[in-house]
Amino acid sequence: MGQRLCSEDEIPVGEMKVFQVGRREVAVARIASDRFHAFRNRCPHQGAPLGRGYLSGTFMPSDVGVYEWGREREIVRCPWHRYEFDAKTGRSLHDPQGCRVASYRVEVHDGFVELTD
Repeated sequence: MGQRLCSEDEIPVGEMKVFQVGRREVAVARIASDRFHAFRNRCPHQGAPLGRGYLSGTFMPSDVGVYEWGREREIVRCPWHRYEFDAKTGRSLHDPQGCRVASYRVEVHDGFVELTD
């Protein structure tokens, strides 16, 4: 059992909530009715609070002149400079190997979201 953060009903689908966990701030995103992901509430670019950003989708690889939108509610967009991070892994979309946000494991037990890391 991990550290209880909130009831799962406190975070609507498509939204995030920030929690103080010890000396760190953790943002929890609910990307689907039964899928929560947690990550450090600090953008590695210039320190913006990612929990004040929003969940979105992104443009997918496609043919020239074709714009395909996908991954709705799976992308965390930084509120300051619009950097995009995968909510599931913390990796940036522009440099997945070099730029990332620390991510944490969360689980739902008895209707409560718990940080398990």
